[in-house]
Amino acid sequence: MMAVCSGRVYRIRFTPEARRNLEALPKSALRRIDARILQLAVSPRPEGAITLQGGDGLLRLRVGDYRIIYRIEDEVLLILVIRIGHRRDVYRRR
Repeated sequence: MMAVCSGRVYRIRFTPEARRNLEALPKSALRRIDARILQLAVSPRPEGAITLQGGDGLLRLRVGDYRIIYRIEDEVLLILVIRIGHRRDVYRRR
């Protein structure tokens, strides 16, 4: 996916885990989460995005009871979606 933001193009990539997480979501949540991910390409640091403590620059975006964990790599104009999941499970270390 790609989007233009003030002349800058951000690509969105998913880790294999994030792709599996996305495929396992209920359809009602999937539509909302997909829309928020597409918005990240336009605005990688939206209002409500929070930097995780000890997370190596990871950010969290809330979508209802679900969370999108991602990293912004400004030097290569990339948004890497790390994990997507329900708030009760998404922060657990694997």
